Amino acid sequence: MCNCGKKRENYGATRSSRLGSSNPMEPIPNKIVDNVFFEYTGLSALSVTGKISGKHYRFNQPGNILPIDYRDAVAMMAVPVLRKVNTR
Repeated sequence: MCNCGKKRENYGATRSSRLGSSNPMEPIPNKIVDNVFFEYTGLSALSVTGKISGKHYRFNQPGNILPIDYRDAVAMMAVPVLRKVNTR
């Protein structure tokens, strides 16, 4: 007589024990990297939409510093009137 069902049960038990954590539903952090800050150096105002996040950023006047999602930072560096600044 075939014992196929027992093999499947045993395979599932040994496989799950090899995966590690006893709690597979551990929360994933929402944010891994901090925002990056950019200063507007243009003459009037500027609105920019983040390439990755889709967030809308509005610089109302020269000298405005805004936190930018870290995923959008590379694209923001390509904007000539924005410069990355350290706030710490």
